[in-house]
Amino acid sequence: MKIGHVIVPAADLDAQLEFYTALGLTTRFRDGDRYAAVTDGHTTIGLADESQQPVAGRTVVSIQVDDLDAHAERLSAGAPVTGPHERRIVVTDPCGNPVVLYERLS
Repeated sequence: MKIGHVIVPAADLDAQLEFYTALGLTTRFRDGDRYAAVTDGHTTIGLADESQQPVAGRTVVSIQVDDLDAHAERLSAGAPVTGPHERRIVVTDPCGNPVVLYERLS
């Protein structure tokens, strides 16, 4: 298990990228106007438009796990959703903050 990235809403991806790269972060990749990832070399921040946000309008911590099905069962989280790069579930911590658990696709 490891923290994968933090997903931050980005209604204006160009402005968000300009801001985070001005802070010294490096752009890892960009997917059109939908999503971009910036990093300090250790931690990644995902900048996501509304279509790419697991919980609209909320900043979300994303944690990569080895066995998503086991976590989904243990947390009674329902069935994972499969995207183009990963399978994921959204759970909430005891204070109601959304957390994405994901497993990379091979």
